[in-house]
Amino acid sequence: MAKYTLPETMNAVGFDTPGGPEVLSSRRCSLPVVGKLDVLIQVAYAGVNRPDCIQRAGNYPAPPGASPLPGLEVAGEVVAIGEGVPNAMMGKRVAALTPGGGYAEYCAAPWDHCLPVPKEMSWREACAIPETLFTVWHNVFELGNLSSGQTLLVHGGSSGIGTMALMLANSIGAKAIATCGNARKVEAAYEHGADLAINYQDVDFVDEVESFTSGRGVDVVLDMVSGDYVPRNLRCLAVGGKHVTIAVLGGPVTELNMAYLMMRRLTLTGSSLRPRSNTFKAELCQKITDKAWPLFVSGRLKPSIDSVFALGQAAMAHQKMESGQHIGKIVLQVGQE
Repeated sequence: MAKYTLPETMNAVGFDTPGGPEVLSSRRCSLPVVGKLDVLIQVAYAGVNRPDCIQRAGNYPAPPGASPLPGLEVAGEVVAIGEGVPNAMMGKRVAALTPGGGYAEYCAAPWDHCLPVPKEMSWREACAIPETLFTVWHNVFELGNLSSGQTLLVHGGSSGIGTMALMLANSIGAKAIATCGNARKVEAAYEHGADLAINYQDVDFVDEVESFTSGRGVDVVLDMVSGDYVPRNLRCLAVGGKHVTIAVLGGPVTELNMAYLMMRRLTLTGSSLRPRSNTFKAELCQKITDKAWPLFVSGRLKPSIDSVFALGQAAMAHQKMESGQHIGKIVLQVGQE
């Protein structure tokens, strides 16, 4: 078994009081405590996700027992293991879904929330996958039950979530429609497998969906806007369609005509991944390892990476995220490539 000499402290980025990106600052802190079923990962790269920004703003606190540092996904090498973890995990290259703490040189994560990273896959690619893959797989393919021959509508089609949803839908033989905010993002959506990309600044996406589907509608809507988008989304759904909410960037409140839901036999559902139990995430990780991860290991699918920032530039990464100008994922380089 490989032996590692670990420091007592590490570089990390966090915040003391909620606020804008400027509250993020570099600091020295103790290494994470490795629980019985945890691995300690020496982080090479960490992903930046919208929930990190919401946590920094004070609206998405870390769950009990989780690191207060932002960061929900990392890639790196396992350098320590808890007493309940298989010895074979020591020294493994992994990409992990974390409960928090990714913006640091070392991060603890449950061992069964880790995906094996082959040497052919770069750290920056590996770190850009877990959070969006877990989210999309559960919401689109489990809650939404999207299958071959069906049609998906995803908002924010050029985002990390959006590009992941488009690639996975395309990989199973489903059609995919994306909404985007400008011509550059429309082009990116097509590059990631969209059958139709709609610039919502220029046209009504409801009309475009109706025309593309010849009036039938889509089978699944993956919605991260909510608010006044929900009634419009429902008009896009086919009879028996599913509306799956994963974020409420447009506000958490909407007004619905329940008679319309009844007549069309529509399903409204959604989820938030971070608060789910470790057992749920471990089961989801195993399904993904079996069914979706091979697409990335083989190189058939690759995450779209917009930009790379150093760990100490996390504030700049958050500014980029909140500007809405990125296409695909934003990542932080923490260690060596």
